[in-house]
Order: sequence, then C-alpha cells, then structure tokens
Amino acid sequence: MPSQPADAGESLRILDPAAVRRWAGLCAEALGRVRAEIDALNVFPVPDGDTGTNLHLTMLSAAEALDGLPHDADAETTWGTLAHGALIGARGNSGVIVSQALRGMAEVLKPAKGVGRDLREALARAAELARSAVARPVEGTVLSVLSAAARAAQEAEEAADGLDAAGELAEVARSAASAARAALGRTTEQLDVLSRNGVVDAGAAGMTVVLESLAAVITDSYVGRYEVPAPAARFTPVGPGEHGHVEEFGYEVMFLLDADEAAVAALREELDRLGDSLVVVGGDGLWNVHVHVDDAGAAVEAGMRAGRPHRVKIAYLEAAAHAPRRGQGRGVVAVAAGDGIARLFERAGAVVVRREPGSSPALGAVLDAIRQAGTEVAVLPNDTGVNAVAMGAAAIAREEGVVVSVLPTKATVQGLAALAVHDPLRRFDDDVVAMTDSAGHARHGHVWVADREAMTSAGLCRPGDVLGVIDGDVALIGSDVEAVAVTTASRMLSAASELVTLILGADGDRPARAVREHLASARPDLETVVHEGGQGGYPLLIGVE
Repeated sequence: MPSQPADAGESLRILDPAAVRRWAGLCAEALGRVRAEIDALNVFPVPDGDTGTNLHLTMLSAAEALDGLPHDADAETTWGTLAHGALIGARGNSGVIVSQALRGMAEVLKPAKGVGRDLREALARAAELARSAVARPVEGTVLSVLSAAARAAQEAEEAADGLDAAGELAEVARSAASAARAALGRTTEQLDVLSRNGVVDAGAAGMTVVLESLAAVITDSYVGRYEVPAPAARFTPVGPGEHGHVEEFGYEVMFLLDADEAAVAALREELDRLGDSLVVVGGDGLWNVHVHVDDAGAAVEAGMRAGRPHRVKIAYLEAAAHAPRRGQGRGVVAVAAGDGIARLFERAGAVVVRREPGSSPALGAVLDAIRQAGTEVAVLPNDTGVNAVAMGAAAIAREEGVVVSVLPTKATVQGLAALAVHDPLRRFDDDVVAMTDSAGHARHGHVWVADREAMTSAGLCRPGDVLGVIDGDVALIGSDVEAVAVTTASRMLSAASELVTLILGADGDRPARAVREHLASARPDLETVVHEGGQGGYPLLIGVE
C-alpha cells in the first residue's frame, strides 16, 4: 500500500461505475506524479527510460474515454469503455500488458456487482490474460506482480467469512495491493538485469501503483504520494546488448489491428519468429500489437497480411536509449493536417505533428515534438479539437522542466500568422504574446462539402451541400464550390483587411483561382497569397489579416 496511508473513510460495498471512474482518474494522476521515477528504473526489456510515461499515457487514455460517457452509464458500458480506452491508448510493452489486465477485469466485472468475490475473480482473470498475451513470459516483471495480487485476493476472500460486503471488498483490495508491493520488491532478485542495476522492474512498479490506487478508492484512503523504490547507489543504465537476446533487435513496432482471432494467431507465430518482447492483446476484432524487431517493415507487412493495421508507431530502440531526450533553446510545435501544410510549418522552423483531417494527434506524439523543439516551446494546436491533447502534453513536459505555452490557434491560418511573427531572440513571454496577438487578428474560414445531414447556423444542410464556414460557424450553404468560396472570402473582409491567405485542398486550385480573380477586381488593394495544403475534406482554407 502507499507509504503514508491517510485515515480511511467508509469503504465501498461494491465497485460501482462511479468508483471505476474515480479509479481510472486516480491511476492517471498517480502515475503522472511518479512517471519520472518509474522511467528511471527502466532497464528491461530495453533501457529506453519511458515505462512510466507509457503507463501514464495508457491510463490517461482510459480515463479520458470514461470522461466521455454519460454519468448514468451502467457497469457494462463503463468497464467496456475503460478496457477499450486503455487498449487503443496503450503505449510500450508494459502499457499493452496493463491494458490486457484491465480487459480481464472488465470481462468479470461487467456483468457482476463488484463485491469482494467478484474482485478476486477479476484479478485472477487479469493475471491470466496478461500472461497469455506475452509470447515469452518472464518472472520479475509486471506479470509477477499481477500473479501475486491475484493469489492474495483469493486467500483474502476465502478468509473474509463473517465480514459485511464493505469489509470483504476492502480486505480483498488491500490484500492484493499489499501483495503487489511485496512482489515488486522481489523483482530485483528474480531478473538478473534488475539485480545487476539495483532496481525493481519499472512495469511492475507501475502496476503496483494501479492496484494501490484501486485499494485507495475502495477504502476511501487517498494519499498524495505513492512510493517508487529508488535505484540503488550502484545503478548505471546499461546499453543495448547487455540484457541478453532481447537487446539484439533495433526497432519497437506498435500498431492497432483490425483482424479476426484466427489471423491474429498466425500473426503471433510470425512475429515471434521475427523478434522479441511480443505482446498481442485485445479481442472482438480489435488488437494492440507490440514487438521488437530488426526489420520494422516486415513486422508491419505481417500485420497487413493479418488484417488492417493502423496507428502504426516505429521507434529506433538504440536511439531511444542513448539520444538526448529534448532539444535546446526556443522552439515551436505546430499540428498540421495535410502534407503541404506540414511543409509550410516546417519551412518556417516548426517541429510538425501530423494528423488526419477531423482527428486529433496522439498525446505522445505532441509530447515527443515538444521535447524535440527545445526548453522553451510554443505549441500551435491549429484546431479547437486538438487543444485538449496539446494541453495534456504540455502539462507532462512542464513536469520535465520544459517551459511550454499552448497558443489558442483554432485554424491553420492562425497558426501561420502566429509563426510569421515568431522571434526566438525576444523574451519567451513577449514572443508568446506577439504570436497570440497575431493569431487573434487572423480571421479564419474554410469551404467544406457536407457528408451528412445536419442543422447548422445557416439552416439545414444535406450530403453534397457546400458550406462556407467563418470563424467556426456555418455562414452559408450552396451547391457550387467556387461560388461558395468567393462569397465566404468576401464576407470575411473588412476595410482594414490587408492580406488574404488561401490554402488549397487535395482536389485542386479551382476555388482559389475563383477567389483570386474576384478579389483582383473587387479589392485590388489586398495582397493575396496561395499555398498548396494538400488537406483532404476541405477544398479551401481562407485566412484574412
């Protein structure tokens, strides 16, 4: 349990949906606080120093998924959402295993009330599924902690005769957490690389925090700090090749996979031949695959033969172990939807995070870009929907000592306006103010072809209608892309307007040509600049300054 337990309040009688939400939130918060300490323990299976960060992001994904549910969601929906959120957000070897443990708990607790015996069965299923997900299980890892917790829960439930429901549930949770803490201490002697470096296993430390957070929620005994055993004085991170055969592989490959179970069984065998640290978790047609290999392309191709891989992530393990974690000096991170837009930001000196139109980038991708950009970083989300991800990444980066400011850029043209006045020789705060002011003076609009029926501020639109959007609101509905583009741009102008920026979509330059021809006669005083954006779904982006 936590090193300094608080006075316990009234224990829960059942682990209900509200408690599940509190647990997920507490896990994400607690792992965020000890993330750096767990990262420092990370020597197995590769010394890339990111296990704490990966576990934090995994549980943050689960917690965010639950935040999107209505407050009256039932147990089946709540547990299913928790497991799915962890699955799609799982990062790294340990994050994938923990997501499978949550899936095991969800399988048992979705139809159950959540009393002591149910929690005991859930922890047993979690340990079973987590172990079965790993191609070559190793003791002295997160698997050992889960197994110890499940055994202790079994013994506690059997010995809980005579206790009421609250007492039984609390006893099972406390016993599981206490056993996890004891098992964590034993990992040092169970795995040679841990013993040589004087550390406990990083993934096991994270799993212990997860189980202690569960006990804290059930017993209403929250604490401000969870104990992570510090490395021994002799600790020096070892390099690739010093841990055994798992270090011979150069790349970490992760992807989500849409496939059936038969195809996944064949994929496991193929990836096991290609590499090591293989973990495949999931079910019901969606899987999360993690493997270390020499040939990253071969691993992805194997996934393509099995089904549809997506969210593919490839990391060079040796670089991760030895490269500096962040850049130096002043930098800017810009989120971009479209190859041409990305090139515009890159040419202006920004570190670019790419996303698909209509979607948000992964929090981890934004965090990595902030680390690369420097020690003082301005982040340009360039879309209202990206702001929450950018804020989350900035919060983590600040814990690492990076000075970060997320600017309120709601569109690509505002991001470009901000970057145009960026001056790395100014004081950072002054630079942020100047960039924010420039972005705020840039009106933004776009032309969009509707793909569904909806009620808008300009009336009802149907699939195929062309919409002119100004500053986030639908201003007009038409049938001709060029005509709507001209009208939209015209409505955005004022007597003080000086510059019009047009960014072409993937479907060609006809809308931009129409706007330029109109402005050449109607407003010859304006400067008009055209860029190729390559974005899908939006034939034209418009900025007016």
